[in-house]
Amino acid sequence: MTTSDTNEANSGAAADEVDAEVRAELTRLRDSIDNIDAAVVHMLAERFKCTQRVGHLKAAHQLPAADPAREAQQINRLRGLAESAKLDPAFAEKLLNFIIAEVIRHHERIADDALNGTAGSAGSHGTTHSNGTTGTTRGNGTTGTTGDVAGAGRR
Repeated sequence: MTTSDTNEANSGAAADEVDAEVRAELTRLRDSIDNIDAAVVHMLAERFKCTQRVGHLKAAHQLPAADPAREAQQINRLRGLAESAKLDPAFAEKLLNFIIAEVIRHHERIADDALNGTAGSAGSHGTTHSNGTTGTTRGNGTTGTTGDVAGAGRR
């Protein structure tokens, strides 16, 4: 039995002993978390729509996919916002670095597509590599891989 199996077994037994008031509060809080998660996903989708437009503008003017000065500025800005919001600034930086890496990957693909004359949209052809990572096949036949942030998505 794994630790998570043990925790699940214990939490199942404990759930029977928790009074209705506590269960109602847990449900209310979890509903709020679900709503916040939905908002985060929608905000990220909007952010990526904007960064896709930036990528097309950069490709049209042969600008580099990455902008280290802008990225450093954004990281510093987000760390400050995190501190004022009582969120771990290191976590906020890791999250932004993950997002920036994905944006750069998109910008590189857009530039490759523009260079090769292939029309690309926000999506690309997904590939599962022999090592189990996922990635994309770009218009020029090269691939890129993506990972996760400190186990994000793992349970």
